[in-house]
Amino acid sequence: MSGGDHAVQPQSFLSFDFSLKRVGVASGNSLTRSATPLRTITADGDARFAAIAALIAEWQPSALVVGVPLHPDGAAHDNTRRAQRFARQLAGRFGLPVHEVDERYTTTEARSQGERDVDAAAAALILEQFLRSNACAPPHSHSMPKRSMVRCATACAACSPRRA
Repeated sequence: MSGGDHAVQPQSFLSFDFSLKRVGVASGNSLTRSATPLRTITADGDARFAAIAALIAEWQPSALVVGVPLHPDGAAHDNTRRAQRFARQLAGRFGLPVHEVDERYTTTEARSQGERDVDAAAAALILEQFLRSNACAPPHSHSMPKRSMVRCATACAACSPRRA
C-alpha cells in the first residue's frame, strides 16, 4: 500500500425509527450491508436515552442512523423536525456521527412483511437503505445526487480529514 492509500475498515451502525411514543432500533454493518431488528424502546425522556446508551455500550457502533419522515412530495412536516431534533440529541449526548435517512414508507413496508416488531423492522429497513446508498461506500462523498435519500447530520469519520 502506498502512503496515500487507506484500508477501509468495516463500520457498525445502530439505526433508529423515531416516533414520540416508540423508537425502533436495529443494528448492522458496512461489510455485509445488512441490518437486524433489535427492539423497540417505549420509554421517553431520560429513560429513552438511558436505554439507547445501554444499546450503544453493548453494540459499540461507529455511527448512528436516524430515519427522517417526509411527505410523499418530499416536504418536511412536524415529525421531520422532531426526528432531526432526535438526531441532534443523539450526536450531542453520545458524540457519535449521526446520519439522517429519508424513511418514507418503511413502517408500511415492515407491516406488509408481517413483522411482529414493526418499529424495529422499520429501523432495519432504514439502515439497509443507508448501507445500500453511497453514503458509506468507499470512497465516501458528499457530491451525492441532489435527490439522495441520505445525508450526514454530523461530521462522520468518513467525511472528516484523515489523521496520520
